[in-house]
Amino acid sequence: VCLDRRMGRHDDASSICRLFVPREHARIALAWGKLFEPVDADAPVEPDYVTVQVPDADETAIRVLAEAGVTAVVGSDYTGEAKKSFLRLFMWEAKRRGGLGLHAGSKRVTVRDDAGDLATKGQVFLGLSATGKSTLTAHGLWLDEDDGESASMLQDDVCALTPDGEVAGSEGAGLYIKTIGLNRDEQPDLYEAATHESAVLENVDVADDGTVDFDSDAHTANARAIVQRDTLPSADDEIDLPSIDQVFFITRNPAMPPIAKLSPEEAAVAFMLGESVQTSAGDPDSAGEAIRVVGTNPFIIGSEGEEGNRFRDLITDLDVDAFLLNTGTVGDRDVGVDDTVTLLREVSRGRVDWTEDPTTGLTVPDSVPEMDVSRFDVGDALDDADDHIAALREERREYLAAFEDLDEAIRTAVY
Repeated sequence: VCLDRRMGRHDDASSICRLFVPREHARIALAWGKLFEPVDADAPVEPDYVTVQVPDADETAIRVLAEAGVTAVVGSDYTGEAKKSFLRLFMWEAKRRGGLGLHAGSKRVTVRDDAGDLATKGQVFLGLSATGKSTLTAHGLWLDEDDGESASMLQDDVCALTPDGEVAGSEGAGLYIKTIGLNRDEQPDLYEAATHESAVLENVDVADDGTVDFDSDAHTANARAIVQRDTLPSADDEIDLPSIDQVFFITRNPAMPPIAKLSPEEAAVAFMLGESVQTSAGDPDSAGEAIRVVGTNPFIIGSEGEEGNRFRDLITDLDVDAFLLNTGTVGDRDVGVDDTVTLLREVSRGRVDWTEDPTTGLTVPDSVPEMDVSRFDVGDALDDADDHIAALREERREYLAAFEDLDEAIRTAVY
């Protein structure tokens, strides 16, 4: 089976992708084809990127010939490998053009600021799978729509930050969402999209009568759904964000506050650390363990240290506000979806007062409307907090020391 699709709409980030899979694995082409937009059949073109996926090979390996635009996926029937084979090269090309590819979702929010005026902001969320990236990118933030406020998702997974501040989207037709634990009450839009007749399910436990069980890991905890953008009320018609104003790093490190405001160097540290917990989307056998992935992006081609430098330079030049967002626990205190959404909404509105946290040294909220943020004080919530943070800083310094290309100003900004 040979299938062509268009990746991206931006003039500098649009490519023709061609996927080959054996006929008996045509479901991979079906699922992958729902993520990207069709190519005009009346205008034959040569592909920019080609992937050949052969699931029934004796070995399991991914071979990437970046300069040739060719990827071979052998020994895996996972649709995610087909998807990422093209997005990996999309991000690599963005870097070659002076920008940076990001494993991130993008979002546009329009809010009433402190002066009562409507302001539109472009937001980008970086996070590993299953940390809440899709949920937060698609969330409406409980804004006051009657007062002109709104929120819309542009991209869910991968985008490209250009040197002039635009954020180019990649997937124009669908989203590849993780479904384990998908909850109708907490994620109604994603739930409805995943149960729509247009969705394609992968690794999901489905009963003989067609009933789906998103809580079951009978096949694997890395259960997925390919959903269509037009079934998501939060999805915008556009996939490109005209400008970036705020970037959020999603972590689940229990030693971190629920949100912190970062300097450009601290933001580059967050980018390089890419701290979270391992999920079944990465390594099912290590789910729950602490993990670090530069840029929360396991698909980087080239120097990771240079990516950190490029990220710092871009957000400095573009005057982007950066934040660390903990969607897990602070000590043993759970940061719920309601807490995170409240923080995001009020940060978007510019209604958060900030102060320095004596325990972590980070800039954290002093007061947040409609929220008692003091219950998430790291010094109070974390046992032996001072010793824990000191040990964590030393561990982070040792980790960053391994990246020879990383700028010294970023190394010394460890929090």
